Amino acid sequence: MTHHTSFKYNSIVLCITALLFFNSCTKLDEQLYDRITSANFLQTKADVTRDFLRPFEHSYWSIQGGSTFMLQENSTDELMTPSRQGDWYDGAQYQRVHYHTWTPNDGYTNDAWNAFYQGIDLATNSLQDLQGITDPGKFSMTQAELDDLIAELRTLRAWLLLRAFDFYRNVVIVEKVKGESQGIAQSTPQQTFDYIEKELKESIPKLPTRQDLGVNVPGRWTQGGAAALLVRLYLNAKVYIGTDKFTDCATVCQDIIGGKYGGYALETRWDAPFDYNNGLSGETIFGFPGSFGLTHWQYSSDMYFWMLPYQAPRYFGFSDFGDANPKYALQPGRDVDSVEYPFAMGKPFIKFQHYPDDYRLKKYRNLGDNSTREGMFLFGYLPYINSDGKPDTVRGNKGPYPLYIRDAVGMFLDAKPGTKIADKESDMNHADHNSGIFPVKYPYYTSDDPNKIASAYAEIRLAEIYYSLAECKYRAGDKATAATLLNAVRVRNYPAGSPSLYAADGSQLTDQEMLDEWGREFLVEGRRRTDLIRWGVFNTGSWWDKQPDADNHTEIFPIGQNVLNTSKELKQNPGY
Repeated sequence: MTHHTSFKYNSIVLCITALLFFNSCTKLDEQLYDRITSANFLQTKADVTRDFLRPFEHSYWSIQGGSTFMLQENSTDELMTPSRQGDWYDGAQYQRVHYHTWTPNDGYTNDAWNAFYQGIDLATNSLQDLQGITDPGKFSMTQAELDDLIAELRTLRAWLLLRAFDFYRNVVIVEKVKGESQGIAQSTPQQTFDYIEKELKESIPKLPTRQDLGVNVPGRWTQGGAAALLVRLYLNAKVYIGTDKFTDCATVCQDIIGGKYGGYALETRWDAPFDYNNGLSGETIFGFPGSFGLTHWQYSSDMYFWMLPYQAPRYFGFSDFGDANPKYALQPGRDVDSVEYPFAMGKPFIKFQHYPDDYRLKKYRNLGDNSTREGMFLFGYLPYINSDGKPDTVRGNKGPYPLYIRDAVGMFLDAKPGTKIADKESDMNHADHNSGIFPVKYPYYTSDDPNKIASAYAEIRLAEIYYSLAECKYRAGDKATAATLLNAVRVRNYPAGSPSLYAADGSQLTDQEMLDEWGREFLVEGRRRTDLIRWGVFNTGSWWDKQPDADNHTEIFPIGQNVLNTSKELKQNPGY
């Protein structure tokens, strides 16, 4: 399959909006000035390419924009945004996410819906343009090349709709936007499930494989990417439509691993799937390309750069973005006296410590050689050399004392490590800037490193397919195969011969261990809420400063009041 269109996504994507408007507003006949259609907008192959690419930039933004990441993580037992001596209180909106007491009047319930549907509308608009091309030869394209672009847009739209489906369940299927002025009624969950499944199955045969695209694969939907979305759909089918689809999920997983949809391979280092050359990694099934000079949404505000202590960039030797802003941190595993909490859920850092030879448990640091690093967490003191050339230590914004970052939440202030403090309160409204371990999954190399802020965002990794298949096998009673699949990924996290690998018979695997292992491998990758719901503990579980919900209506979010006000066709979700 060598017929597929090749182009450099990174070299075009940032200027898409400007180019769209530039090309669509010049050299138009006067009588058409008030309407721009595919007939007069698309004049060259470059126009088709720009039209095709426009939805991808918004879709990349939607990873962190629209509160999507925050809602997937802060509503779970993984991340927190506590009030740090008044910082991040913000009208207690993050407390409502943590306690599952959100309402339709919370802005983020509008924001996520809008983020998904702006992407769906953009993808549909581009789809209608490309589907309106009757003579691809006019654009120096073959029909197969055009079919590829159409299939990619259908897959992109299916990915956005699947996420909206996961958040809100009772959603709208959009297939036309041009000239439409009437609202659309919500589909039933079964109708939405069937539609997403159909879009993906029909698109797969027309999509390229990663081998077809070669170095142009970053940012492109492939057969493997669309098949992986089927895995997500089937893995969560019992939640979405009340019907178990684990057998179908296992079949697609096995086909992906077996190479039916292109060749993929697991990385041998834990950090390689997130490093600067990960866009071309054999483990990346779908990712959005990033670079310092162009787009790098996961490194922007409201995601990984706001998952750091204020002065952490000084510790990294990275000054391009200034100081950070600690919106997110891991929920604590211990109380203010360093005693582990008794609940089974949450405690993400302690869950890593269950296997103490894990390479990821080291303190993150740049090794200063060929864009390399070690460790995945920030804890303890974070030293650096200040602008005067003197040793210094990372501090917060509420006092001059050095921060000692710990796996606990409280008012430690300038208390030294091991010192018992009198104030025993630990909750979402009582935290300081020492509170909570900070994860660093994507690297922050030094400002003079040529590969700084150059990692693609790995939205779908082959590791997810291994873990999904392992879960299907576990649920079918085959713990031994589940353990083998999990170990195929986990082996890179530990030294050779490590006792941390699961026993071959899978005897260590329980529901809780499966959920813990999902949390370790996919920490802060924006999926924790979905996993907790699938395992039936999102509403029934207890974790730090969180008691079980009264019922399960919060498994889906309310449709924001501002969204409801836009169409009389929309009905609020049950329980709100």
